[in-house]
Formats: sequence, C-alpha cells, structure tokens
Amino acid sequence: MGGTAMTSELVINVTREESRVALLEGGQVVELYIERKRDVSLVGSIYKGKVLKILPGMQSSFIDIGLEKAAFLYVADIMTSVEEYYNTLFDQDSELVDHGDQPMHPERTMAIEELIQEGQEILVQVAKDPLGTKGARVTSYVTLPGRYVVLMPNMEHVGISRRIENEELRSTLKDIAYEIKPKGCGLIMRTASEDATVDEIRRDLEFLLMVWDNVQRKKDKTPSASLIYSDLDLVYRSVRDFMSQDVERLVIDAVDEYEHLKEFAGLYFPRLLERIELYDGREPIFDAFGIELDISRALGRKVWLKSGGYIVIDQTEAMTVIDVNTGKFVGKESLEDTILKTNLEAVKEIAYQIRFRNLGGIIIIDFIDMEKIENRDKVFNAFVDVMKRDKAKSTIYNLSELGIVQMTRKRVRESLGRVLCEQCPYCEGKGFIKSSQTIAYEIFRKLKKMNLPGGSVAMIKANPSVAELLTDDERQGIEDIEHTYAIKLIIKDDYKLHQENFEITTL
Repeated sequence: MGGTAMTSELVINVTREESRVALLEGGQVVELYIERKRDVSLVGSIYKGKVLKILPGMQSSFIDIGLEKAAFLYVADIMTSVEEYYNTLFDQDSELVDHGDQPMHPERTMAIEELIQEGQEILVQVAKDPLGTKGARVTSYVTLPGRYVVLMPNMEHVGISRRIENEELRSTLKDIAYEIKPKGCGLIMRTASEDATVDEIRRDLEFLLMVWDNVQRKKDKTPSASLIYSDLDLVYRSVRDFMSQDVERLVIDAVDEYEHLKEFAGLYFPRLLERIELYDGREPIFDAFGIELDISRALGRKVWLKSGGYIVIDQTEAMTVIDVNTGKFVGKESLEDTILKTNLEAVKEIAYQIRFRNLGGIIIIDFIDMEKIENRDKVFNAFVDVMKRDKAKSTIYNLSELGIVQMTRKRVRESLGRVLCEQCPYCEGKGFIKSSQTIAYEIFRKLKKMNLPGGSVAMIKANPSVAELLTDDERQGIEDIEHTYAIKLIIKDDYKLHQENFEITTL
C-alpha cells in the first residue's frame, strides 16, 4: 500500500428494509455497501443446479439454479478430478489471489460435452451476480472464505495471498497451512492471516469446515435448482472482511444487531470485541458521520475539485468515461503548471470516485493535455500509486499521447449508481430529450402529411412547453398551415404528455 495506513472506521446503519456499511479512511467514505432485504447479493452462494443446455460452440452451459435467469457455467469452471485440477493449475508453486478473484482456470483439452450432460445435477457456486440482462456466472470450484483463510474443498493446494510480500512470513504461513489443512482440502491464507495467531486461524478453519459439512449433508436431501448455502449477510461479512488490524472501530446503530455482532465476534474473533460500539446519538448515524452528503455527491455527474477544476463521470453500457476540466481554475503559474496541478488533484478524486461508486469494467480517463513528458509521467505514476489502496483488482495501461488512461477494474457487484438509481423514463438513459422546438416542427410535418380535407377542425394535444411555443413563437407556422389547407387548428396543453409526445385528432 502506498504511504502510511490511515485510520479506518466501519459505520453501519441497519433498518428493516436495508443495511448500509461505509468504510471510512481518515474520516472520508471510500467504500459503501448496500444490501436491500429485497435484492441481496448472491456471490458466494452455493446451489444444487441442473444442466439445462450445453452450448458446444461457446464451450459453456446454462444451469438452472432456481433463479429467474439461468446461470452461466464456462468449461474452465467445471471441476473434473482433483489431480487434473492440481496438475494444470498449480504446477508452478502458484499463488491464488485473495477471495474476490475466483481462481482463473486454464484452458483445458476436454470439451464441455465430455464433462457434463443435459439434465445432470451439479453443485455450483455463484462467482458473479446477475448483471443487467446476464444471468449469474457460476463455477463448480467451491471456495469458502473465512476471516483468515479460504477453504477449497476437493483441492489439494496451499496458497498465500499475494498481498503478503515478506518471504519469511509467507514460508511460516505455508507451514501453518500444511499443518492444519485437512486431507482433500485446499487452503489459501488471506491477507489478514499475517497478524493472526495459529489458534485464530484454526478456529476460522473449523468454522468453514462446519459450513462445508452442512453443505454436503443438505446436498443429498435437497431437490435440484435450489439454494444450499448463502454467505453471511452484509453486516457479518463486514466484520469478517474489514475488521483487520487497520480498522480501529466499528460503530453500529441497531441494538439487536449490535448484540448479535458481539456474540459472533466473541465466538470467532474475540480480539475485535472491544472495537465494536453502539451508536446512540440523536442524529441519524450516516448524517453524524457526513456519509449522506458523500453519497449524494457520488450520484452526480459533475464533481468539483477544490481548485475550481472539475471531473465529469459518464457511465455507459460498455464503459465509464471520466473527463478532467480546469473549469474556474486559473493558476498564478504558467498554463502547463495549472494543468499539471488540476490533473494531480483530479487523480486523487478519480481514484476515490472509482472506489466509492464501485465502477467496474472498462474505464477511460481523459486528463487535460500536457506538453511535457515528465508531467505526463508524474500524473500516471500518481494515479497508479493512489489506486493501490483499492481492493478490487485493476489493470492500468499507460497514459497515451492524447492524455488518456485506459484501465479495467474487476466488477463483482453493481455500481453505486445502478444500485441507488433507475433509468430515467423520460430520456431512457440517453441523458437528453428532444427540445420543444424540435417537437413543434415535428407537429408541422405531421399535419402536412395528414393532408386533412378543407374545412376540417383538428386538435393538437401537447406537453405545456410545446403548446406554449405553438401559440407564441411558432404561431406563424400554425397560421400558415391553416391558410394553406383551409383547416382550423386548436391547441391544448396536457401536462400528462411527455415532452416528446403529442396527439392530433380531427373533431
């Protein structure tokens, strides 16, 4: 991680309808997780599925797991034998990344139709939530993440989180893993394990083995296309995943959840007990910590920088585009220095917004053009450095001559905007609607096309903004049509009509 670790806090707001968890670093929200009782994340859930359809051309299959949309299983995510898995994946003392990245399995020689058949029952785990029109992505390699370790049933492998860089520590953790690992199971030591005692790691593993045992027992009794195990809910997951050494305290505003959390921590993570606090202030907890304000900022398209510059964030179906502008900022120095300052300030804000808004997939950042190569390098290196604090895996490509940085960031759940907002029914996500003037001229064209017989009367119903234009600035156009076709036109406003819609009826 770049620089010294900041003090972190977890602030949890629980209501009947939803749970919200905010991770604060140095008093600023950097990550926000929202779980609504109606649409809980499925990542980590284990299902007993049934193979619906095999697509040999795509080497993948659709699996019925009891959800609205069938899940998608790719050939490389189908486990065949432990030996084959072990030999292909781990022949060079490889390490798996912390949970959140499913193991990326190698291309295999066997075709999908040799591995599974339509109608077959199969145990799968959700690796990616259903997003938009896509069903969930599933894998038959089950991984159960705990606080310090990830248990991989049916795989004989030990891995150490890549974030642990100290070679001596890696070697010690590897020894511990081999010592406590049950036969026929693999273990990944998570980043948090570097500060844990052997007892804590052992207790974590026992908890996961108990979970796996339950899965095995339920698998035989449960019909296909049904849920067998779902990961802990958001509040418990945050204790498990975030309450590492650098999270100083957890503040929660619900008494019942506070009691349950104390119980849960006492059982599995006793050292965290004194860090859990109950919030009893009169002001709502997210207001007291200034989080509501940050959320409303993170939903806006434009974000102002302290210097007077600003960034614009546009999320499209295919990618997110971020544009940097100098805005009101006119530095006392030369133009190049002003631009460099704005870009460097934008770097911090962009990294923060990417993490907070949970933007994923392809991200294009358009910095303001800089003449000097060393300035371009300064901006690029600052961006790479500040993105190191982000837990989501990302790949950043060099700054191009046009001042553009391309990057990809792993997408596991929907972005904040998609969780909290819905598509505008007016513009259908375009961000624009036709102007009143454009619609007025469309009405003129439609009237001419209708070729109404002389002497007839027609009524035009339109949105008030369009109707007003027709009776005022564009009155001449209406009179010309009346004169040319010898007809009478009546204009009526109807606020129920969308600005782009109108009705013409003959009376």
